[in-house]
Amino acid sequence: MAFSIRALGAELPATPATAPSSAGHRFRRFARRNPTLVLGGAVMMLIAISGILAPAWWTGDPLAMRPVDRLQPPSLAHWFGSDNFGRDVYSRTLYGTRVSLVVGAAVALASLVAGTALGLVIGFYRRIDTVVMRVMDGLMAIPAILLALALMALMKGSVRNVIIALIIPEIPRVIRVVRASVLSLREQTMVEGARALGARTPRILVRYILPALTAPLIVQATYICASAIIIEAILSFLGAGISPETPTWGNIMAEGRAFFQVKPSLIFWPGLLLSIAILSVNLIGDAARDALDPRMKQREAGK
Repeated sequence: MAFSIRALGAELPATPATAPSSAGHRFRRFARRNPTLVLGGAVMMLIAISGILAPAWWTGDPLAMRPVDRLQPPSLAHWFGSDNFGRDVYSRTLYGTRVSLVVGAAVALASLVAGTALGLVIGFYRRIDTVVMRVMDGLMAIPAILLALALMALMKGSVRNVIIALIIPEIPRVIRVVRASVLSLREQTMVEGARALGARTPRILVRYILPALTAPLIVQATYICASAIIIEAILSFLGAGISPETPTWGNIMAEGRAFFQVKPSLIFWPGLLLSIAILSVNLIGDAARDALDPRMKQREAGK
């Protein structure tokens, strides 16, 4: 009986405690290969969580005015001090994170969807390529900030209108990236084979060309997001963006510039968060470009 028990025990699989954690091992391996991506993603996630959960981070009403407490230095009651209306700068800075991230994400997503759809059509149907691309070249000739200022002059200041004003300058840039890729992919053997087998153009675009655009579009999305965040702050700083009472990083800095010599912290804290957010998004974009670029992978394999 003892022999049979030992025999059965020998056939039992190893306990989970002795087996290495495959998920943890894969994450550590990924972090070693892409430290910049992990760092940028961690910082951006921390900023996003601080904005989403702003009420839970010992904040108050960002719109509450207390004239008695105006221009107070940092203290336990006001961690970043108070502005000229007695509003808590810490609360306004954290709540301003929401606006910046919403604008950046919405502009990146909408620009990618519209630009990809138009770029696929323009790159595959050469008849409309010349006309549409000349219009896109005309839009790209105008700096994005100037075009956004002109559009905001025609609309009321709101988050929705700022998003619309930022999408229009970014769509031509996405179209150029997609069109350039489509012009090279449409001559590939797989596309010619699919065409010879009778596949229709929409199927070719979705099945063969669109998947090949994933890598450049992911990288382009990060750059659009960073550009949208900083241009929204510029518009608000110039008074042409979101309404001044709404807590955004640009609005906070715009209201604090008149008191910069007396209270430089009014501009320092929102400016610091804005810089960190832009830096983290750019780190994600650079790391994604290196990770998704086949030439970089071949270079690393050669080493």
